[in-house]
Amino acid sequence: MDNMTEFADSDLSRIIEMAWEDRTPFEAIEQLYGLKEPGVRRLMRRYLKASSFRLWRSRVSGRVTKHRALRPQGVDRGYCPTQYKR
Repeated sequence: MDNMTEFADSDLSRIIEMAWEDRTPFEAIEQLYGLKEPGVRRLMRRYLKASSFRLWRSRVSGRVTKHRALRPQGVDRGYCPTQYKR
């Protein structure tokens, strides 16, 4: 499902939002939308301005929270516990 034309505008917006979030792993995007990390990179390159794409790539490159396998043991959530206060 790497074909980006299959996504509705609302889905594209959510994928981009999830990709920008520090604690949302690429695996979560794959699970929800069937788009693996290389597909997310292509999507971001296509839909962001060049400067925004470069900023995003430098931000997520090497970030352990963007890859579930690299996360410290015991971190099994995609958000900070204080993010959704009631």
